Amino acid sequence: MKKILYLLLTASIFTACNKLDVTPLSESSTGNFYSNQTELELAVNDLYRPEFWGNDSEFFTDNFWHRAQLGNAVTFGTMAADDGTALSLWTNSYKAIARVNSFLVNKDKAAANTAASVMTRLEAEMRLIRAYQYSRLVLHFGDVPLLTQPTALIDAGGVTRNNADEVLNFIFTELDFAAANLPISYGASDIKRLTKGAALAIKARTALYLKKWAVARDAAKAVIDLGSSVYSLHPNYSQLFLKAGETSKEIIISLPRDQAQQVFNGAAYVQDHAPRNAGGFGAQIPTRSMVDAYECTDGLPIDESPLYDPRVPFKNRDPRLTASIVEFGTQWLGYGYMPHPDSLTVWSSKENRRVSNRDNRAVAAFASFTGFLAKKGIDQSWVDRLAEDNDAIIFRFAEILLTYAEAKMELGEIDESVLNAINQVRARAYQVTVAQTTLYPAVTTMNANELRKIIIRERRVEFMMEGLRYMDLIRWRLAEKALTRPVIGLPDPAAQNRSKWPFPGVTPIDDDGIPDYSPFTADVKIIAQRNFDKSKQYLWPIPSIERIVNPSLTQNPNY
Repeated sequence: MKKILYLLLTASIFTACNKLDVTPLSESSTGNFYSNQTELELAVNDLYRPEFWGNDSEFFTDNFWHRAQLGNAVTFGTMAADDGTALSLWTNSYKAIARVNSFLVNKDKAAANTAASVMTRLEAEMRLIRAYQYSRLVLHFGDVPLLTQPTALIDAGGVTRNNADEVLNFIFTELDFAAANLPISYGASDIKRLTKGAALAIKARTALYLKKWAVARDAAKAVIDLGSSVYSLHPNYSQLFLKAGETSKEIIISLPRDQAQQVFNGAAYVQDHAPRNAGGFGAQIPTRSMVDAYECTDGLPIDESPLYDPRVPFKNRDPRLTASIVEFGTQWLGYGYMPHPDSLTVWSSKENRRVSNRDNRAVAAFASFTGFLAKKGIDQSWVDRLAEDNDAIIFRFAEILLTYAEAKMELGEIDESVLNAINQVRARAYQVTVAQTTLYPAVTTMNANELRKIIIRERRVEFMMEGLRYMDLIRWRLAEKALTRPVIGLPDPAAQNRSKWPFPGVTPIDDDGIPDYSPFTADVKIIAQRNFDKSKQYLWPIPSIERIVNPSLTQNPNY
């Protein structure tokens, strides 16, 4: 199998991992640990945990919205030093870093009975994991303490923040070591772990986000140069995110989940995503802004394409739209999906009869307020089992291709390789080869400004629901625009002008891909108002509890 992060949850390992979690590894508490290869591997395995891996929440963005939550500290602009999300990221990252530091200091205790090649590989894994934690910290907090040795509690009060560039150089050095000492791939019978490609992918993303274009270009190119036998795009976009795609060569790092191993999301998560007709709540939903981001099949945005008709918004659109969001008038999870206020019943392929349409707000008041439901990664097994255990993709090859294209574009190195990288991703969406340029909207422009707009749109639609949009908004300085626009929903059924269903006109979209719904006034409904404080929110606050314990930690501006 192709998975990178396996479920290392046999009874013995799970017990040992819990033991390590209860007593965080440090010099004082692990004097008798790290004495052999098994203990070294247990220490590494313990960092393949969900709390140490992951992309940002889609709810921090203009892509997604939750009916019951209305907003969060990011999208409401209320983030403060006591924010739980910021504290969780800070705490978990430094917990992982502390364990890596302890491992590196103590690993040589096992040198006499552990092969040197194994020692080097495990060290490379640990240094990669530490670099990944620092990458997440720098991207969210800016300057952070750079700890490379176990730190006793008595000394913690004097720890200060290191300059972000210093931390970034450390990250790159650690990832270079990992890339040089981790295998490109593993044998069919081996447990799949972190690889050379994983180290390079983390380096490429980190460099891109911090505008180190040459580093991003070179790291992405190094992944590409590993060859199609190692990484390639999955032939079917929609299948990639289902169980069938978990062994795909597109996946570079994924977080494994499995219901049998009790690593999965349960009924509440499933029902929040599922249609009400299928027993769900329709609560976690795509925004109109997300839907409007998908280009038409001519490669133009909806406000420029003659192919777009707001009365039939799914027609003539990028195939990733219907792969990611449920199309009106189609069967979904055994029931027709049609939020039109007059569609009081729908046909159920599951029940083989017409049933009350609970996904219509004229029937069920809490049906999707935006009118849209997510489809990407969801299948019939979700509602049949009331469980979701798809592996969570953290890095995949499509990101590498778009990273390479963007970095080259920003360096002024626009050439055929840039166009080819973007077009590979586009062609896959249409399930054709990159050479079949008449069958998909191939990018041909060499103009940097036009390419930048294309890449912004491409990343948004390609990675919808994968947690990359938030950091894109932050690094492009678009959060102050995108996250101050309201969330738009369908008017209440009694107020809906049927002649303007589902949407009253073509949405104006600016060069940054941000829509403007203000011209539609009463023909839309504002269901939530976002706010983003650009004076401070491009960085997260240093958690107040950390500064109480350690007054030497300075705070980010305006918190």
